[in-house]
Amino acid sequence: MRTLTASDLLAIWEKGAGRGPVEQALILLAKAFPQVSLESLADLTIAQRDASLFLLFRMTFGTQLKALATCPACGERLELSLDWQNLYSLGKFPLDADQSDPHNPEATLRLNDCEVIYRLPTSADLMNLQASYNTTMARRYILESCIIQAHRDGTKISSEKLPDSILMAVEEHMAQAGPIANITLATSCPACRHQWEIIFDIVSFLWEETQFWARRLMQEVHTLASAYGWHEADILAMNAWRRQRYLELLGI
Repeated sequence: MRTLTASDLLAIWEKGAGRGPVEQALILLAKAFPQVSLESLADLTIAQRDASLFLLFRMTFGTQLKALATCPACGERLELSLDWQNLYSLGKFPLDADQSDPHNPEATLRLNDCEVIYRLPTSADLMNLQASYNTTMARRYILESCIIQAHRDGTKISSEKLPDSILMAVEEHMAQAGPIANITLATSCPACRHQWEIIFDIVSFLWEETQFWARRLMQEVHTLASAYGWHEADILAMNAWRRQRYLELLGI
């Protein structure tokens, strides 16, 4: 994995604008792992993908995460300061998560007269969801896609014929088997003391951060190019410290 450059941030923003979160996550990873095919990145488990995105954030932006939240009780706007290490620990991500080689081990669940062998969901599974699916249909589709084989009373059956109770058990088994997809943070409003939980999603957070810095970079390029006549590539090739010094000379 490599850190993202200024040019990378602009290219990612341009390519991912208007795309869905799954595609945006893969666009980010494609820049971090330029030697890996998009198909291989799509076959990473969601946990592997998110762990890599967490590491990419740390390498590119540092360990402090700033987020905004709105109190659902009084509407107060809160600025949250989050620590990268704490979030990574809450996600239960593996220490060796900096990997681009899909490794999706099989797991087996035995319940009553059923035996189900399954794998964990991937970005490829999420991209195959139909736009017409509601939440229930989407969850069932993902679960059925992850089932490698199933037997009832020793007879092989298709995943479509498994009862909802077995699919729910598989889903629970998946959740207990490894890292969690979304991290829940307990939050308290200083204005009205209301307490609630916020779901932290690394994909949307990293995309918002990328978008923020890409917009800022475009403004810097515009200002420096207008003042000095430099080309975009030359400006982006400068490090942030040097660009800032030139902006200061312009009184910005």
